Amino acid sequence: MSETMSVPKRVGVLGGGTMGAGIAFSFARAGAKVTLVERDGPSVESARERIAESIRRSDSKGVQLSFSLEDVSFETDYGTFASAELVVEAVPEDIDLKKSALAAVERELGADGWLTSNTSSLSLTEISHSLARPDRFCGLHFFNPVPASALVEIVLTPQTSPELATLSAAWVRGLEKTPITVNDAPGFASSRLGIAIALEAIRMLEEGVASAEDIDNAMVLGYRHATGPLKTTDLVGLDVRLAIAEYLHATLGERFAPPVLLREKVARGDLGRKSGRGFFDYP
Repeated sequence: MSETMSVPKRVGVLGGGTMGAGIAFSFARAGAKVTLVERDGPSVESARERIAESIRRSDSKGVQLSFSLEDVSFETDYGTFASAELVVEAVPEDIDLKKSALAAVERELGADGWLTSNTSSLSLTEISHSLARPDRFCGLHFFNPVPASALVEIVLTPQTSPELATLSAAWVRGLEKTPITVNDAPGFASSRLGIAIALEAIRMLEEGVASAEDIDNAMVLGYRHATGPLKTTDLVGLDVRLAIAEYLHATLGERFAPPVLLREKVARGDLGRKSGRGFFDYP
């Protein structure tokens, strides 16, 4: 690989949910030796199965991979991050959880290691206050599904070093994805724009302006979006979108107030694809 198309040789991923497993798969596919750490044995096995499924999916499409499941290390000990050049945190969207997890990882990480967070909206500047070396920290916001997505949003705090900003863009290109770079702000660029459109679409559905299908088709056919805002919300998860909306409502004001319909659906357990029903049904 050229200098502008490279990933670190040793990458750690903290958290093996949908996003973490996708991030681990993507770095392994790009040639990195990946270690994924989860909180306990059952969570490790779930993460292993998610990556195995990504490998099977690639095989079914005739895509040749240069790694196998045996090449990914699955652990429960943060100490296994000691030799990592880069660790990507991908635990749930809870700022206190992320602060404590990242601080724990940093204590194990070598002096030359870089630390990043996959948060989609939380304040990276606030998170960095819990770190001893905030200059070696930034956001790498991946999108779901990670292996197929084309974008990674690099989020810089006021303390992020220029070297890390440059390296992050090179790593993203090494994953054969496109980087965009933004300064830390509520919702960054992608989540803020995505939520704004999604919330208005939900309000329109709530008000009976049009059906979910027609609202989505307006954006797909009229604005060339790959999927409509309601179907995208189903993919992301209505609970995830609600949490982001609540955070943006608290930080940016009333324009991000979650619609009643969104709250009702989350309360019912209609969370989108993962539950089988959201704004659309998934048998």
